[in-house]
Amino acid sequence: MNTDVKVGRTVPILTTAAVIAAIVGAFYGSGAAGGTPVQDAAQGRLGADGTLLAPGTGAFSIWSLVYAGLAVYAIWQLTGTARQSSTQRSLRPLAAASAILNALWLGVVQLNWLGFSVVVMLVLLLVLIFMFMLMAKRQMDSPAERWIMWLTFGPYLGWVSVAAVANIAAWLASLGLGRDAEWIDAAAIGLCVVAALIGAATVVYSRGHVSAALAMIWGIAWIGVGRSDGGMTSSAVATGAFVSAATLLIFTAAATWRLRSAAPTTNRTAVHP
Repeated sequence: MNTDVKVGRTVPILTTAAVIAAIVGAFYGSGAAGGTPVQDAAQGRLGADGTLLAPGTGAFSIWSLVYAGLAVYAIWQLTGTARQSSTQRSLRPLAAASAILNALWLGVVQLNWLGFSVVVMLVLLLVLIFMFMLMAKRQMDSPAERWIMWLTFGPYLGWVSVAAVANIAAWLASLGLGRDAEWIDAAAIGLCVVAALIGAATVVYSRGHVSAALAMIWGIAWIGVGRSDGGMTSSAVATGAFVSAATLLIFTAAATWRLRSAAPTTNRTAVHP
């Protein structure tokens, strides 16, 4: 346990407020509190049939996991143990920034500013990537910290990676790019492959942490589901998405098994979600 100077309560409280703002924004963005559901905003371009890279409707249930994780994190990081963590001193501002950007993205979408939503989404993605890199390099101070961080911000990064691709595709479609073009299916398949490669890279870079990759498998597979039924079907893209997701799943399982097998018996817990 790192016993350096414990941070005050101000930053943890502000972080909790940022997470609350994100959760409230999500509740409003679901349409439950009078807001326009995200899938209906921006002329429906972010819906399940908006583009070839839009995940099927069921994919978005992963936000429940992400928000639940953020809520747990927001409470935990108020504790004395978390306030004393040197890792949290580095990660807490980024976690707060990710929550604020999440809420901002929902607000921008409500205003139908699709182009600006891409900018916000990309900044959010960069913040989460930076967090992921720090998490992979830093030694967590406790098992609770390790599990909370990886089970929250791993899926968060993985899902936002897929959502960013869908967001960009929706914006480009709104500009008319690729409309009825012969290459559009091939481009969509190529991006699914790239997403799978990125997911594999997260496993390798983090030396066996799989939560981001699993969230990407979820998102890519749901792109396949979305192209298999609904208003925008494409058997080629559906097949490409399913193969990409399956390949990433196999790689993730194999990499995890190899890392666990290579680790000393007394250090098998080195591989985590």
